[in-house]
Amino acid sequence: MLADSSIKTKSIDPFILSLVENIGEKRSLLDELEPIKTNKEFANIVCKEVGRELYIENEFHKAKRFRKLHVEIAEFSNNLKILHCVFFPDPFFNIPIFGLDLVKTKNVVSAAIVDLSPVSKSETPIDEILDDVKKDGFTMKREIPNWGDIFSKNVFFASLMNQNEQNYFYNIVDQYLTILVDLNKDLKPDFDKDVIDERIYFQKNYCKQQMKNEKTSLVLLKYFEKPWVDRYIKEILFDF
Repeated sequence: MLADSSIKTKSIDPFILSLVENIGEKRSLLDELEPIKTNKEFANIVCKEVGRELYIENEFHKAKRFRKLHVEIAEFSNNLKILHCVFFPDPFFNIPIFGLDLVKTKNVVSAAIVDLSPVSKSETPIDEILDDVKKDGFTMKREIPNWGDIFSKNVFFASLMNQNEQNYFYNIVDQYLTILVDLNKDLKPDFDKDVIDERIYFQKNYCKQQMKNEKTSLVLLKYFEKPWVDRYIKEILFDF
């Protein structure tokens, strides 16, 4: 459960809650962690209309070396459950973008993706570490979408067919987060303008490409008008 939430998340799937708790534990290890105030319109969103029930719960933090840490959990009419998480680094630091998305329809995890996405063209020591993370035991790995050139070569994307596969995915997420937290420790800032500009470009492109995922807007458009959906995607999900 999100620590400062005003919504009781009793109906959220236990697997999603376990991932949220892991994210929160790893996030708490970051230096100078503090919440970010955001538009109350988008913090906790609830609809109790019969047949169109939904809630969306957002939590925002920042930390030393990270400009934005965002966790979103959502449930639509008790059938569709979503977890979305992005850790955007401060461009002064050579830290990848942590991204996690999980979609569960009824009892099936149709999509589970996690990555530490690059913020420059240069390879980093983290690439070799990620190569060693075990990613076996899955029966239905999925292809990266056409807009997914923002991801690293170690992006993991699959449908999770049973409890064992959910456990395997949890372990991958745990290792990716641990690698990120360890990389962050004692990292010094860069002040080379070209280096910083490249990282800013990569973050902007990450957001731009993510917004090409039409599935996000199609779900929200079933509940909200297009102007609201556009604002939510651009101001909350991918706001660089």
